[in-house]
Amino acid sequence: MVALGQCRQRRILRFAPMPLTLRAPDDFHVHLRDGAEMAAVVPHTALRFARVLVMPNLQPPIATAAQALAYRERILAAVPRGTRFEPLMTLYLTAATTPEEVQRASASGLIHAVKYYPAGATTHSEHGVTDLRRVYRVLAALENSGIPLAVHGEVVDPEVDVFDRERVFIERVLIDLLERFPGIKIVLEHITTREAVDFVFAGPERLAATITAHHLLMNRNALFDGGLRPHHYCLPLLKREEDRQALVRAAGSGNPKFFLGTDSAPHARGAKETSCGCAGIYTAHAAMELYAEVFEEAGALPRLEGFASTFGAAFYDLPPNPDTITLARTPWRVPASLPFGDGVLIPFRAGAECRWGLVHER
Repeated sequence: MVALGQCRQRRILRFAPMPLTLRAPDDFHVHLRDGAEMAAVVPHTALRFARVLVMPNLQPPIATAAQALAYRERILAAVPRGTRFEPLMTLYLTAATTPEEVQRASASGLIHAVKYYPAGATTHSEHGVTDLRRVYRVLAALENSGIPLAVHGEVVDPEVDVFDRERVFIERVLIDLLERFPGIKIVLEHITTREAVDFVFAGPERLAATITAHHLLMNRNALFDGGLRPHHYCLPLLKREEDRQALVRAAGSGNPKFFLGTDSAPHARGAKETSCGCAGIYTAHAAMELYAEVFEEAGALPRLEGFASTFGAAFYDLPPNPDTITLARTPWRVPASLPFGDGVLIPFRAGAECRWGLVHER
């Protein structure tokens, strides 16, 4: 199966599968923004996921426990009435982060990861770390606290090809991190390459990875399908078809080191369709439906629940969710645009069809 664009030709199944009921899933990597923009997107995620790991790269970043807890309250205020939804908060790792801040995060019981952005690697990463040696004391505090380090796994080096940034990050940074801090739990987020899949498979149990729906559905041809496609631009970039296939095999393998993280990242249309467009793909409006499509095509639907609902929770030392959602093979058309604060955003597969639908929300 070669993914070239938003709406691909697929074989028609003779018999539609029965509805699929899953333990309520978790999204261990999502961007919710803030203010009116957050209010526009939180309901999409809250209808599909019981818990989400919220990324801290706001402007200014969420860098202290106090800021994270205040942000959590703003998120909860945007959740539809009657919906049980838990934001799992993160801290943005900066050169100014202290071991004492890690201790405050741990004591809160509400902050579940510290996020490492290499400075300049992606949207709002300018506050990220330029030299990990400056935060070794913080990483040691993480090691002692049990809070995982969530990693954007790319190097920022003009001599490294942009499509090789993940592979080089593993070679230059991740191997050393794992060896230098033998007790730290690390999530290599939104992996995109066969090399990352192989490394996580072979790595220690304290190393895991999240996989997005868009990296499972598309290869880098989708960036140029019929012209330059800014709404398929994300970081890390889409990679080769052989990489996409490796991700599908990992997601559907039943190995608990791989679990769901959408990296759903909303941007206003004008911020995408410009001479210097923002990186990010918005999938929250159809996240579980898109994963079901991938797992169906891979013949792995029975393993979707582990990937979406139990593996990530176990890695983050959380209990399974008590409620369920139900998906059915009921095609529906994605809106061409969605409200987003004072503007609109263009969702993944805008104006095209999703094969699976959400028929029982949480």
